Amino acid sequence: MAFIVTYIDMQKYIIFLFGFIPFSLSIHAQIPVDNSAQKVRLCMEYFKNGEFEKAAECFKDLHEADKTNDLYYDRYLSCLMELEKFVDADKMIRKAIKASPEKVERYVDLGQVFERLGKTNDAKEQYDKAIKLMPENQVQVSKLAIAFSNKKQYDYALQAYEKGQKGMKEKNLFSYELAGIYHLKGDAPKMVEAYLNALEFMPNRLTNVQAFLQRYLPDMTGSFDELKKQLFARMQKDATNTLYPELLIWVYILENDFESAFMQAKAMDKRLDENGARVFKLAQMAINEKQFDTALLCFEYIIKEKGSSCLYYIDSKQLLLATKRERLTAGFSYTQAEIKLLETEYEDFLKEFGKARKTATIMQELADLEAFYLINLDKAIKIMEEVIYIPMLDRNELAQAKIKLGDYYLMKGEIWESSLLYSQVDKEMKDAPIGEMARYKNAKLSYYKGDFEWAQDQLDVLKGSTSELISNDAIDVSVFIMEHLNLDTTAESMRYFAEADLLIFQNRFDDAFTAMDSLLSKFPTHGLGDDVYLTKAKVFLKKRQYDKAVEYLNKITEEYKDGILVDNALFKMAEIQEIQLKNTAKAMELYEKILMGHMGSTFTVEARKRFRRLRGDGV
Repeated sequence: MAFIVTYIDMQKYIIFLFGFIPFSLSIHAQIPVDNSAQKVRLCMEYFKNGEFEKAAECFKDLHEADKTNDLYYDRYLSCLMELEKFVDADKMIRKAIKASPEKVERYVDLGQVFERLGKTNDAKEQYDKAIKLMPENQVQVSKLAIAFSNKKQYDYALQAYEKGQKGMKEKNLFSYELAGIYHLKGDAPKMVEAYLNALEFMPNRLTNVQAFLQRYLPDMTGSFDELKKQLFARMQKDATNTLYPELLIWVYILENDFESAFMQAKAMDKRLDENGARVFKLAQMAINEKQFDTALLCFEYIIKEKGSSCLYYIDSKQLLLATKRERLTAGFSYTQAEIKLLETEYEDFLKEFGKARKTATIMQELADLEAFYLINLDKAIKIMEEVIYIPMLDRNELAQAKIKLGDYYLMKGEIWESSLLYSQVDKEMKDAPIGEMARYKNAKLSYYKGDFEWAQDQLDVLKGSTSELISNDAIDVSVFIMEHLNLDTTAESMRYFAEADLLIFQNRFDDAFTAMDSLLSKFPTHGLGDDVYLTKAKVFLKKRQYDKAVEYLNKITEEYKDGILVDNALFKMAEIQEIQLKNTAKAMELYEKILMGHMGSTFTVEARKRFRRLRGDGV
């Protein structure tokens, strides 16, 4: 079967690779719709089942009846090669060549017969004859080159394309196809050169070229550097061609070198007198990749160089603030001075553009800054009260604003005001996801203030939420209450934990840790110990202190070996090792512990999938 796989499957692959209409597929159209259709199906069935003796006899009849049909020819030849009937194959191919001399690709088939017989020189003679007799016709050149490629005769495939280009006096006619051959040969410099030549010949192929380069370059050592080197050389030679710097920006992004991408994008923006669109798009990509410094450079360039008349001016100023906030608060490594400076910049923005519907998002971001980072809840509440009274505010925007305001009242301890706002949103947006979110917030509020039974009643309803996120959160809190509420008669330990939970919601992590430590000290034998460790681990994970997160997760596996959170802790540790710490071996070890020791865990399926992927199974 090896020959069949090579000849048929590789043919389809190569044709897809080079972008031609599949010749091997088009021949199916040649199957006559007459009384012989039943015989064709029978022949194909024999072939499919590997019954090559029967298939050979069957396809022989069809081929002799219609020597122009390439499907019959291909299948009959494949059968003869599988049966090692090389003399019959030789005779059949020679007759086929005589019947259709323009199909020079059949000399390649004849060469393959000689290869199988060990007659290398005779095979070479047939390949050379195919090249010599090849018509100067684009279709015929392609057919011959593909035939060579299917047989892994890559040097002859290159000869066919190069001779075809020369004969048809089109320098880069087959550059796209040549690039594919050079990839199969593992020749990165030649592949890059051919793809760039193809772009020069047909610029609208940029997207296709990028797709192939993105697929092939990572597996070819030094290929990214080679591509950049050739792009720089072409940019110096032809400064007017914008495809080269555009491709260079794309390469930098692939390498996660956003700063270099910005330098090129800025140069193109200035040279082409663009409106900042290219730089703005790059900034958005940089934000997605957490490349905040480069995103800020992009926004500052648009604001300073393009000015207020630029289409992206207001968006750049707005996103500049959001990016600064994200950069500062990610990992909670900011100083109060830095947060105060950012507060001033938000206020300056609102002075410049006013408080209206178009700036409602900025107002909410400022309120978040006040509530969570400056711990100025009164100011946060004042800002959000201004937001909810902005005229013509969208229903969803208004609902989101009310939920935020409810959160701030909750953080301040004004339970009634908070519940009232959540209830308003629940009533006004009853069937929308945001309405369910308000309902969940109200249930969580009851949990925070220690009304656990009422909270659980509400959470049980939300388990069937249309939002998977809300449903999962409701299930988690409900199960937590159910597991721990009856462990002591007063529920005092649960109130300690709920208080700590609220402090974490307020970003008051030190106070939360103090409350949890008090809980462990006062109730040393209570079953909340592993939950305390898990909660602390989540805080450290949020602060990007991964080693500390792992430390607390490991405590769960050591001190609560029979607890229900062990599999959860193992999975979170494995994730941290795999994604944040890049320790593949340790991640695999932890995933394997879940598979071997926690077969009934909800994490088993995902752990198995990740373990196999890290092992290289291709799952």
